[in-house]
Order: sequence, then structure tokens, then C-alpha cells
Amino acid sequence: MDLNLIPQIKHTDSHNFFLLAGPCAIEGELMAMQIAERILTVTDKLKIPFVFKGSFKKANRSRLDSFTGIGDEKALKILAKVREEFKVPTITDIHKESDAALAADYVDILQIPAFLARQTDLLVAAANTGKTISIKKGQFMSPSAMKHAVNKVMESGNSQVMITERGSMFGYQDMIVDYRGIPEMQHFAPVVLDITHSLQQPNQNSGVTGGKPELIETIARASIAVGVDGIFLETHHDPSIAKSDGANMLKLDYLEGLLTNLVALRQVVNKL
Repeated sequence: MDLNLIPQIKHTDSHNFFLLAGPCAIEGELMAMQIAERILTVTDKLKIPFVFKGSFKKANRSRLDSFTGIGDEKALKILAKVREEFKVPTITDIHKESDAALAADYVDILQIPAFLARQTDLLVAAANTGKTISIKKGQFMSPSAMKHAVNKVMESGNSQVMITERGSMFGYQDMIVDYRGIPEMQHFAPVVLDITHSLQQPNQNSGVTGGKPELIETIARASIAVGVDGIFLETHHDPSIAKSDGANMLKLDYLEGLLTNLVALRQVVNKL
């Protein structure tokens, strides 16, 4: 994957990691615009290549009454407005083949959710859009198995693909990151570490996923230390009222401090 082929991405010559960040789900236009503006201000200051993330639809929810979205086209139009007004690339999840062409009209990167990383038809449909593709590693998959998911995209004629590590199941209700997998998967494609989802505690009795946000910086520092290409994190003004994944999200006020520390660490790693 060539980072410079992602439309409107900046600071690619800074030798920094790149950042995929934003709210879990698009809850409305005002929140999306405010979060995008805050992240952009920080990433411009620190010279971090930035892609704004927001799910236009949440298909994987524990309970029937969980929030799934504000409407597909409404959310996608908000992502397009973020891209247009702030001149930044955008990424969103897709869940079925028909989502690929729909979302490709509004965003620059299509993300394949972890539970769907082996879905051949979905990967091929995403590849055929010509967009950059981020494949999340299934919680049930080994790092070496991801080469097959990457190959499905590349053999469909699209070399713009990255892998996103998001932890592996550790028992029934916890996740763990095996950092040995990052250099292994870098043989196949650039690797992103999804910091916030790696701290999920899924399958809670309440039907609402838990998390350990107090460990965000721990996970993030470790990823930079082992040479990850990019990081992914979800952030919100007030995670306690976020409509999806609030239990493991980073409060937006803490973003600049976290990224400042990670940039400093990256500079040390680059000198080794």
C-alpha cells in the first residue's frame, strides 16, 4: 500500500505513524464535524497523517435494541461533508457486498470488520471499488492467516490494502494483543493497531460491551515501540453518552497528550 495514494492525506513525509480516528458511529453532523476539527488541529500540529473514521452503520450489535445508525445515506453524506470541508480522507465499515459501491461514493477507505475478514465476496466487492481497503484481523484468526485475506484483495487487482490488528479473544469476555503478530503481518501489508477495540470486554451479560480505556496509552506505546505503521482509535467528547463502544473509547480531551507522547516515542524508535 502506498499512503500517498490516499486522497488528501497530509504529512506523509513526517516519518510519523498514520492515524485513523473518529467516533465509533456517526451520531449526527454536528458531533462529527466537531470531532474531526479537533483531531485535525492536533494532527496538523504534530504532523501526523490523519484519516477521519466513522461508521455509517453498526451491523454487529449484541442486542436488537442497540443503536445501529441514523440512516445509511444520511451518515455517508456527513462523512462526505467532513472530507470536503476539512480536506481529509475518510474511512467507514462495510458489512455486505452492496455496501461497497454505496460507501465508495462517499469515503476514501473501506474497512472490513473483524468478524467478516474471511468473507470472500465482501473482500472482492471492496477491492473492485478501487478504494484503499483496511481488513481487520478476526479475533479468531492467527496473524499468518491474514495473508489469505490480503491476497483476496490483491488478486482482485487492488494493491491498496492494509491490515488492522484489533486483539484476539482471551477467554470469553476479554481481548489480548499479541505484538509478535505485527512484524509477521507486515510481510503481507502495512499494519495498523486498533487500540481502543483491543481493549474491549465483549459478551457481557448485559449485552453491552465493556472495556478498559485506562490502558489505551499502554497499548498504544507498545504498538509504536514494535514499529506499527499506523494506529486506529475511537474518540468522543463524552464516551459515557456515546451510542456505540463508549466503554473503550478515548475522551477527546486526552487525544493531544496521548499523540504527543506517541510522536516522541516514534522519534526515538526511528533512531534505533
